[in-house]
Amino acid sequence: MQEDNFPCQDIMTAVDFLQNFLNGISIGSVYAIFALGYTLVFSILGIINFAHSAVFTLGAYLTYSLAVGQFGISGILAGFRIPFQLSFPISLLIGAVLSGITGVLVERCAFRPLRARDADSLMALVSSLGVALVAVNVIQYLAGSEIYSFPADVYGDIRPAIMFHVAGKVVVIRTVQVIIFAVSMVILAILVYLINFTRIGKALRAVAENTSTSSLLGINVDRFILYTFFLSGFLGGIAGSLVGTSFGIAGPYFGVTYGLKGLAVIVLGGMGSVPGTVFGGLIIGLTEAFVPSDYSAYKEAVAFAFLLIVLLVRPQGLLGQSQIHKV
Repeated sequence: MQEDNFPCQDIMTAVDFLQNFLNGISIGSVYAIFALGYTLVFSILGIINFAHSAVFTLGAYLTYSLAVGQFGISGILAGFRIPFQLSFPISLLIGAVLSGITGVLVERCAFRPLRARDADSLMALVSSLGVALVAVNVIQYLAGSEIYSFPADVYGDIRPAIMFHVAGKVVVIRTVQVIIFAVSMVILAILVYLINFTRIGKALRAVAENTSTSSLLGINVDRFILYTFFLSGFLGGIAGSLVGTSFGIAGPYFGVTYGLKGLAVIVLGGMGSVPGTVFGGLIIGLTEAFVPSDYSAYKEAVAFAFLLIVLLVRPQGLLGQSQIHKV
């Protein structure tokens, strides 16, 4: 009898593996999009933009405001309702563009003045952290600290879940997970094309390689830094909105947790590496997904423990380049 049970257990394990794998790549793809915003700025300036998590949060609130338009019971906008509602795709696009513009404002306020004075990079890091705190508190002042949830039909009249059978067991995939993964893959494909096959992308890569040489070659470095911050904010707004539709907007500080995960992703994949960031995002998502449900409260700890182990073996990250120091 015991031997008969083993194949059944193996089948159930395989089905559970498939379920966790699908969950992992869905959330991992969002981590990748969000972390790419960090990577783009770091590759150009060599600085982590801590305001990126606030832009992530702002993007979620903007998309919610345009798609739902009903504010809660706290904050200065308590009870206010926008007289129109847009479809989610249009709201997502407008929210992402406004987040990109916010990224440009962050560069103007927190980075450019210090860069013009050749200030230490630590000052720019602290400045971006200050901008993040101001932005989050402004959001809290306007919208309050309550949780905002997108309606179940935010994506339209579609089935809430897709179910199929594997070895006699039902595998359930939330439709929102499929949409999140599809949108993430489309955004990643567009970004890869932009960076590798357009004049703007080639100029961005040149600026990332060496700002001084790029300037001598006639590239307007300041303009392309603005482009970088716009792309970073745009990606942050997309990621925040997608996470919001799946898990809700857990208050103005909900971007902080994802900000830490984004940092873990870029360190795991390799600082400044776009392919490494995508790979790292998927790895972190899969690592969290395979944490048993009884220990789900510790999934962030497991992901960071995995990061620590990888860095002990490969300090430059999975796809990062080793730094060569000339003496």
